[in-house]
Amino acid sequence: MQTPHSALNISGFVSDVIGALQNILAHSQVIIPALETPYSRFPNTEHSTIELEHQSVIEIIVQRQQQLDTVLHELSDLEAVIDSVVSIIGERRQQSDAVLDEISDLVAVVDSIKNIHQQVVEKKEKIMQSMNLHKGLLSALWRLPTEVLSQIFNHCLSETRLFARSTFRAPMLLTRICRRWREVAVGTPGLWCRLYVEADDKDMLKAAFCYDLWLKRSRGCPLSLELGYHSSTRLRSLLQPYMSHITSLQVYVNYFRGRHPQLFATDFPALQALVILGMTNHDIPTIAQSISQLPSTMRSLKFPDMTPFFDIETLPSFGPVCAYLTDVQIAVCHPNAFLHLLQLCPNLSSLNVHVTFSRNEPMQSFTHTKLQSLHIRVILLDLSFTCPLSDLFNALSLPNLRALEAWCNSGRNGCKAPNRRKGYNGPNTYWPHDDVMAFLARSKCLLETLTIDGRDDI
Repeated sequence: MQTPHSALNISGFVSDVIGALQNILAHSQVIIPALETPYSRFPNTEHSTIELEHQSVIEIIVQRQQQLDTVLHELSDLEAVIDSVVSIIGERRQQSDAVLDEISDLVAVVDSIKNIHQQVVEKKEKIMQSMNLHKGLLSALWRLPTEVLSQIFNHCLSETRLFARSTFRAPMLLTRICRRWREVAVGTPGLWCRLYVEADDKDMLKAAFCYDLWLKRSRGCPLSLELGYHSSTRLRSLLQPYMSHITSLQVYVNYFRGRHPQLFATDFPALQALVILGMTNHDIPTIAQSISQLPSTMRSLKFPDMTPFFDIETLPSFGPVCAYLTDVQIAVCHPNAFLHLLQLCPNLSSLNVHVTFSRNEPMQSFTHTKLQSLHIRVILLDLSFTCPLSDLFNALSLPNLRALEAWCNSGRNGCKAPNRRKGYNGPNTYWPHDDVMAFLARSKCLLETLTIDGRDDI
């Protein structure tokens, strides 16, 4: 049971505590030690320097550990005092109004101690930051030769996508890590050879500087560009200094169409690969004319939308560039147009083609000696055909074929699964087993993969 005398003792104890704490506060000052060293800025990555001064770095780390231990001890003592004072405050809040002044004094003391505690926490963080920085100097990462680091950076790039100017992806992200990484990234032309460009007239003035800086870092290396659907009339002037370096280009058809096209096929003297998106039947004459003007460096031509369907009269308008193509993705009308495409492209090694069947047509035998990969999708416009691929395989020989993938689509029910028996028994069995086997025997090709309607047979 508490008596007036015991209360007096407690009050005197609290007064003594307050007096002692105020005296401590009056003489307390948090001093941040000097943590700056020759290594505090981004590390000197010269291998020889690291080796010569290795011992001094370790000594700094040991010193930082000692400082950290001292700070942790200070924090522990301060936290014990805070807990003690807070406990007293809790007890005194339950007492009479006579001790409110004492509580106010205690609260003020706690606030001051908390302020000191925060300063000591900041001191701890600075010491830990300095210690971690110097520990990093011992890592082999900082001693990697520039050539090795550059190769690592190259592997940070996406293999399939071209990225816009994003600071959250390589290569822009690599320039934000440290000074040395920025220097290596900026000095590696291969990181800046691929770019996705999209800006309308409103945004182009702001974006043009960044695009130009990006392309300058490629330092004359072959460029792969993807131009987005929304474009600017200033695009041509932006790309003009780099036209001779562009070897791969993906564009929408609107760049070539209209009364004032923004790009011309003759603008790209070194172009090797062209992908055109968004075409319609009305664009065929314009695009065919543009393709006919492409340089002899062309090797790949793709229409990934698989529209429109080019016919046998349109294909020759592609001009002499067909003779240089080795990789084509296209849709054609009727099997004879497919055979004519092979005739126009004697150096073709890979072909992804959609072919429509709407009528029976006589086909002349044809041998293509260089085609290695054929992906063909048959689209039936007349469901009366029992076996649309039969005549095509009977007319074709591909002695160098390594991979064959064949699909069949119809307007209503699609194509039946391949018949595992010889021949094609029944009116809806579209896979000509015997004809394909005869085609393979006649071609004498070393076929490695055969895929029929998504099934790997070999």
